[in-house]
Amino acid sequence: MALSQSDLLRLLESLRSADGLELVRGVAERMLQELIEAEATARIGAQWNEHTDTRTAFRNGHRDKTVTTAAGDLDLAIPKLRAGSFFPALLERRRRIDQALYAVIMEAYVHGVSTRSVDDLVKALGADTGISKSEVSRICADLDGQLTAFRSRPLDHVRFPYVYLDATYCKARVEHQIVSRAVVVATGITEDGGREVLGVMVGDSETEAFWTEFLRSLRQRGLVGVRLVIGDHHLGLVKAIRKVMIGAAYQRCRVHFLRNVFSAINKEAAEMVAATIRTIFAQPTAEAVRTQLDTVAGMLGTQFPKVKAMLLEAKDDLTAFAPFPERHWKKIQSTNPLERINREIKRRTDVVQVFPNDNALLRLVTAVLFELHDEWIAFPRRYLPEGSMDQLYPAKLPESAPALPNTTNTPTE
Repeated sequence: MALSQSDLLRLLESLRSADGLELVRGVAERMLQELIEAEATARIGAQWNEHTDTRTAFRNGHRDKTVTTAAGDLDLAIPKLRAGSFFPALLERRRRIDQALYAVIMEAYVHGVSTRSVDDLVKALGADTGISKSEVSRICADLDGQLTAFRSRPLDHVRFPYVYLDATYCKARVEHQIVSRAVVVATGITEDGGREVLGVMVGDSETEAFWTEFLRSLRQRGLVGVRLVIGDHHLGLVKAIRKVMIGAAYQRCRVHFLRNVFSAINKEAAEMVAATIRTIFAQPTAEAVRTQLDTVAGMLGTQFPKVKAMLLEAKDDLTAFAPFPERHWKKIQSTNPLERINREIKRRTDVVQVFPNDNALLRLVTAVLFELHDEWIAFPRRYLPEGSMDQLYPAKLPESAPALPNTTNTPTE
């Protein structure tokens, strides 16, 4: 979509009447818009209203996009397609995260609680002369509306047979003290095999009350159809699952379980013990999985009685995956799908080191999750194979109690 002579004259006139910064902003905005349209044309294979044999898609209007630059905010329009998706390569996808990081750093700077590394980053961002509290409030308000809507959005649009729960820890100031804060994240696999971020919460600890509040918030937003919850053996988590996620089994993460085993044996024996325990999860049938656990417990019991006790005590939780489709087993035996998410959260939060308050921490973490969720939705890719998900919901279910090994039908007090 090239500029016509009249467009060029109008642009020139507007630039003449603008100050230096506004001139740069106007040029940058128009140039970026032209590049975006050119990239869309190349992707579609045709200009506006052009009929070609190379056309692969049709335009369907635009959506607004604001890009923050050193020259100010640029108001751009991203072409939409009737089928598929388009996002220009020259724009940064993770703008919300960068905004949130900027807001957190500025907030810390204003309140005088930033570390030296944060001060250096503030200067690198061009704010070495300071920033007003009103500017911080404006940045935060713009973000918080989007992020709050994302955290509280309804979840009743689809069933989530598998839910993953995990926690990571960050430092924040609470009542003038630096303390460790638990950041719990929930993701889910939809009944058609896709993935979504379900929720996030920041709290004092991983007590039963904390997890119960988090899980209830997911239920209140419409989370339904849960058949298996995969998580570590966090303090209070299992009790909260039994209380809130009625009809769902609990799968204890095999990776975290092995780490617990390593703490009970000497380092030299770790590799042998781990290899032996992994044979439990390599069996072809559900019955063979449970039988192998008993066999392994017996084999290790003589030399490592603590490991035997740990295996037998955790048997139901470690083998909860077994009644589910075998094609799902590798993906539902551990919380590994959350590991990438936690790494990205830590990569971003490590920049700040100490957050000025819980809201600042929650803002940045939510922004990370929001962008990741957008990627999953905009570029859908099956996490579990097609044709296997329908086995999770039989045509006719009992009125209560799925036939799973470690579920409960009634809430526990």
